[in-house]
Amino acid sequence: MKYISCLGCLLVLLSCANPQKKTGLGAEGKVREIHEKVITIDTHDDINVANFTPSVNYTQRLNTQVNIPKMEEGGLDVAWLIVYTGQDSLNAYGYEKAAANAMAKFEAIHRLCEEIAPDKIELALTSDDVRRIIAAGKKVAMIGVENAYPMGEDLSNFEKYHQMGARYVSLSHNGHSQFCDSNTGEEDGIWLYNGLSELGKTAVKEMNRLGIMIDISHPSKASMMQMIALSKAPIIASHSSARALCDHSRNLDDEQLLMLKDNGGVVQTVAFKSYLNTAKSEALSAYRKDLYKKVADSLGMPWFERNEVTGFNDIEKGAYMENYRKVKEIGDALATKRSDVPPGVNVSDFVDHIDYMVNLIGIDHVGISSDFDGGGGIEGWEDASETMNVTEELVKRGYSEEAIEKLWGGNLLRVLDEVQAVAASLAKS
Repeated sequence: MKYISCLGCLLVLLSCANPQKKTGLGAEGKVREIHEKVITIDTHDDINVANFTPSVNYTQRLNTQVNIPKMEEGGLDVAWLIVYTGQDSLNAYGYEKAAANAMAKFEAIHRLCEEIAPDKIELALTSDDVRRIIAAGKKVAMIGVENAYPMGEDLSNFEKYHQMGARYVSLSHNGHSQFCDSNTGEEDGIWLYNGLSELGKTAVKEMNRLGIMIDISHPSKASMMQMIALSKAPIIASHSSARALCDHSRNLDDEQLLMLKDNGGVVQTVAFKSYLNTAKSEALSAYRKDLYKKVADSLGMPWFERNEVTGFNDIEKGAYMENYRKVKEIGDALATKRSDVPPGVNVSDFVDHIDYMVNLIGIDHVGISSDFDGGGGIEGWEDASETMNVTEELVKRGYSEEAIEKLWGGNLLRVLDEVQAVAASLAKS
């Protein structure tokens, strides 16, 4: 009896000393194993060309939400870096000015990949490129164009942008472009074309011909429906969520989501607070706004609303941003010690949208995006270093490794392959 008792004690001790021997990987280990195995793709990360210089660049852990060190910390494999241009007047002067901005961003991305850090990050043009670059131990950059406005009325610019690496293009942003109406028309009820312009209809065919994914995250619902009717290839929403859960014109309603499914496309759920839970986002924003103003007043610093800052010159903007960072840092530190802070939009809210869309249109048509450095970021996924937290929430909710692989990148790469296959077929015919 004494021998059996001692043996039992020994077995208990061995079990406690090495619990994974008995139970397999723990929850954290399972999350890490899945996260490191699947290709993780974020389809929308804005950039500032000032962060693509020999002295200041993405090899450093900048205060940007995305850079190579943060991608490495969070296990983010692929960042779609965005050539974004805001909407301006529909005339030659506006197009020319916007074109210069777009070219500067294209050049910045190429400079990072070809001159600054070719040993750390490489530009991918196909899904095969993505897998090859990751296998080589490097991070992947891809290029999306947010607003075709800089192309003016010259359709040959689609081929030019494609040659520079663009693999998805949105025909509009916030405001109607020469190609199509924007979702922003819902606010004032003013539409230019009730969907696509004649130029926009031709642009859809041109993107099919070139193998460029059509992004419908910013265009109006009518524009999106007409794009699907015209396109011979699947389309994407590069950074949108479910309108049924958050009634914002940037999100897709059930009719749009079902059309996207029938088209074979994918919606990349976006980690943008006000597109996930507007009420929570606005409550916390109002609280912080009041807190920051009180901090600024206590420091004797002037405080301005965002719309007031747009009229500042560069020197005034620089001074304001320096003060803003100080005030925000102090305010955020104070907020952590208060009990009355409203809850923020978090990873759970984000995955609620993934759940909803997966249940409605299926696991093959949903993906993930952040809109980092363009307003995105939520509690738990504030920057690329916290990317694994999304995988953790998916595991908690019972998603399999196969499902997580599809959400994190498999679906997007499948659509890219199909779009490029359509282009190859059209070239042959």
